[in-house]
Amino acid sequence: MLPAESRMRHRHDFSRAVRQGSRSGRTLLTGHLLVPPGAEGETDGPARAGFVVSRSVGTAVVRNRVRRRLRVLVREYLSSLPGGSLLVVRAHPQAATARQADLAAELDLVMSTLVRRQVGAQRR
Repeated sequence: MLPAESRMRHRHDFSRAVRQGSRSGRTLLTGHLLVPPGAEGETDGPARAGFVVSRSVGTAVVRNRVRRRLRVLVREYLSSLPGGSLLVVRAHPQAATARQADLAAELDLVMSTLVRRQVGAQRR
């Protein structure tokens, strides 16, 4: 489970991350990352993560299972993100039947792409 201060709960935060942040998509997942400008140290508290798992993924039981599996994986990445960063992870329908190792591999690819894009945008 993610700590309370690391969870995104407000619609405004989700919208801001999706509209203003970088996007990277794969077969199982799509990630959106918004790093605040000048985020060298701790600003605006810890990095926060939110999850979007729509009905197309499956029933409520399946969606909650996918969300729990993603939460465990994302927890490892939050400490490496700058303070105040917003991360949204959207699960695609194929995530419902994917193995945990496959989810972890795709999340690793998505996160590396997002971080690389955000660092490049910060340096400009």
